[in-house]
Amino acid sequence: MTAELQHTVAKSAGFSGTSLHTGEKVALKLQPAPIDHGIKFKRKDLADEPMIDANIANLKTVERATTIGEGAVRVHTVEHILSALSAMGVDNAVIEMDANEPPIGDGSAAPYVELIKKAGTVAQEAPRRFFDVREPIHIESKGGALLVLLPDGKFRISCTQAGPNNRFTQFFSAEISPGLYEREIAPARTFVYYEEVAPLMEKNLIKGGSLENAIVVRGDAVLSKESLRFPDEFARHKILDIIGDLALVGARIRGHVIALKPGHAANAELARAVLKEHTKITALSGRRTFPPGEGGLDTNQVMEILPHRYPFLMVDRILGFEGETKCTGMKTVTVNEPFFAGHFPGHPVMPGVLQVEAMAQVASILLLRLAKTSSRIGYFMSADEVKFRKPVFPGDTLFIHAELLKARQGRLAKARCSCVVNDAVVSEGDLMFTFLDK
Repeated sequence: MTAELQHTVAKSAGFSGTSLHTGEKVALKLQPAPIDHGIKFKRKDLADEPMIDANIANLKTVERATTIGEGAVRVHTVEHILSALSAMGVDNAVIEMDANEPPIGDGSAAPYVELIKKAGTVAQEAPRRFFDVREPIHIESKGGALLVLLPDGKFRISCTQAGPNNRFTQFFSAEISPGLYEREIAPARTFVYYEEVAPLMEKNLIKGGSLENAIVVRGDAVLSKESLRFPDEFARHKILDIIGDLALVGARIRGHVIALKPGHAANAELARAVLKEHTKITALSGRRTFPPGEGGLDTNQVMEILPHRYPFLMVDRILGFEGETKCTGMKTVTVNEPFFAGHFPGHPVMPGVLQVEAMAQVASILLLRLAKTSSRIGYFMSADEVKFRKPVFPGDTLFIHAELLKARQGRLAKARCSCVVNDAVVSEGDLMFTFLDK
């Protein structure tokens, strides 16, 4: 079977409008982007025009909309444009804006579908990244949202939406493809229940809301500039939101989402769970042989970057890099390691803290490579979600995976790391460290 290729937009295209929550006027433009770039937002209205990766690690708030950010920079209500880009098959693009929230249009994703069609799409010479669901993933919220992700050869979503007191209970189910999305999902508009309007306005939200870009449900009546576009428009819009929020995973999902009363918070939790599982599976399926040609670093090149030396150098070599955010290193654990003499000498086991150190060293190489400098030293700040799953014995080979989640001004970085032996994760954790000049 031929691998699906990544796509970007063929040319620039843009439009202007009003933002839903801030009420500001905003001009938005789609720009092409290279392979493995992903989707990034560029704030043209700010100094240095900062970019924000559209990934779940940058999620900030989920109240009535999905907000992402890095540092003090934010972009609000990203779900509609991310939904359209994902469903219409765009993997790499820059979204330039001169404000902090995209235009709401008519409250649907149809304007973004038209924008993508205007820009066109073009294939790129690299395979798409997929997450194939192997086991069910389950998310349940205190507010009553329930999402289950099941194995499936395609991307499907089945959604049941019900309002307060189960008013306007609706169901819609579909396999998500560009053609179906354009016809059956993108035109579905955002909606709000009348009793929620005043509390949202008190929170300085929906400043740009009107009956031209949203449906208001009051009792059993529907208030809108036009009648419902579909009998089940609310369920379809919830599917639109799910697609946009799951786009933050950064890989295309092959699985069946079954959703009951979903919302942005529950969608985000599902995205986090998918990414965690995807990272684990990627680690297991990574290459296990030395790559031919360029791409890796031998021991001498590693020591040119890291200040560590025997017996505390925990990386024998770097096998390769994947884009600018992922790196795989290795360490052969021999019976002659100095720590075995005192760490359970009758039953030698590699200390977990040294596995964490190996992860940190690989992650440091990744960030120093990104910063294009070796004049800094990485220092540990914290280690979160650390788990030791299996012991590491003499004769094992550690394959050490690091994925950069966020980096701030080349000084702070967070990486998700794991150590793998014989296709099994033996340890993992999220590491935070800082970089100082030597």
